[in-house]
Amino acid sequence: MKLKDILIALFAILIIGSITYLWVAPSGAQQVPNITLQLIDGKKIELASLKGKPVLITFWATSCPGCIKEMPHLSELYHELQPKGLEIIGIAMPYDRPDYVMEMIKRKNTPYFIALDLKGEAVQAFGNVSLTPTTFLIDDKGKIVKKKIGEMKMDVWKKRIELIINQS
Repeated sequence: MKLKDILIALFAILIIGSITYLWVAPSGAQQVPNITLQLIDGKKIELASLKGKPVLITFWATSCPGCIKEMPHLSELYHELQPKGLEIIGIAMPYDRPDYVMEMIKRKNTPYFIALDLKGEAVQAFGNVSLTPTTFLIDDKGKIVKKKIGEMKMDVWKKRIELIINQS
């Protein structure tokens, strides 16, 4: 082989390796922000206190059709995987009226935590979330391992959550 062929092969391997890493690596694997959320029942929950279990955080709004469509699927996921350690937190966007949020979760019989982000602190801490739904999966080590803007494919997320549970 000529030196030129070897260099081209090494360059190709480097490019393919980089693309593969970006494809399979967790999306940034950054640490979850250490914030405290105000739940609708008046209680507070510190995200750092959930370390050791997978957490699904979804930013949503009562005016978002995709968010409303996801709620029953999130409830099913919660009922199935919460006994194995999963927590789900729905964070209502700052522009959403609290009375609308309360009415929606009552109507949907939402079993998981719902937080109000009246001052936009959670939105800002998670990178200025502006579109709904935006969902983050946090692993048992407190790292954000997946982010999705738009509706989730629940079966794909369920498998990823089960992997985290089984590795714990």
